[in-house]
Amino acid sequence: MYLIVGLGNPEEDYSNTRHNMGFDTINKIAKEYGIEINKKKFKGLYGNGIIEGKKVILLKPQTYMNLSGESIQEIVDFYKIENENIIVIYDDMDIDLGTIKLRKKGNPGSHNGMKSVVKYIGTEFPRVKIGIGKPQDEDFIKYVIGPIPKEEKEMLEKSTTRAKEAVVEIIKSGIDNAMNKFN
Repeated sequence: MYLIVGLGNPEEDYSNTRHNMGFDTINKIAKEYGIEINKKKFKGLYGNGIIEGKKVILLKPQTYMNLSGESIQEIVDFYKIENENIIVIYDDMDIDLGTIKLRKKGNPGSHNGMKSVVKYIGTEFPRVKIGIGKPQDEDFIKYVIGPIPKEEKEMLEKSTTRAKEAVVEIIKSGIDNAMNKFN
């Protein structure tokens, strides 16, 4: 069984922000594979389904970004999911806008949501990072939770589609093969 987690913030105000790229990717996966994310438990919204013949759980923590690890830990403990079968998708300012990076382990960097995840489950799990770029003259917080300019929307839309494809590739052929294909 795989746990696929998209990081984001639950309120509608955040739905069109760079910080919700994880949620956006989860929504695309759910749509493509007919998985309803309608169950409330584990401090999150989740749904079960099948991707590439494997059972999956799609999770959108509802704890706000900085406490995402709490939700993940609860569902991991309940279903006894191994870390190599946990895929976390999130935005990353240190990656150029419009690109994605896959990693099989690592530190959280400056991302507060990932700091929480690492605190609860450690550093050894696959992740899909969606590049949002760095702000030019803007405060970092305003940049990640502010509205996305029209000229960036299309690039981020393509990135979340590519992230969805990367998640499917991880499930189908493993993180190493997916990294070779998408990095």
